Amino acid sequence: MFTKGQWVFGVLFAIAFIVALIYAYRKDIKLHDKYYKGSLWILIAFISFILFIVTIKWLFQ
Repeated sequence: MFTKGQWVFGVLFAIAFIVALIYAYRKDIKLHDKYYKGSLWILIAFISFILFIVTIKWLFQ
């Protein structure tokens, strides 16, 4: 389905993309700590709400 060249390109692209993401995150880590403090609690609340909805749906099927 894919040629060997396409596989090589895909793997190299994925590696380069992941390295770029890590570099960008490391560069901005101080800003993340400053501006997004407490955002973990928002994520936990959102996931809990989704799980609550799924549980209600599963219970009333």
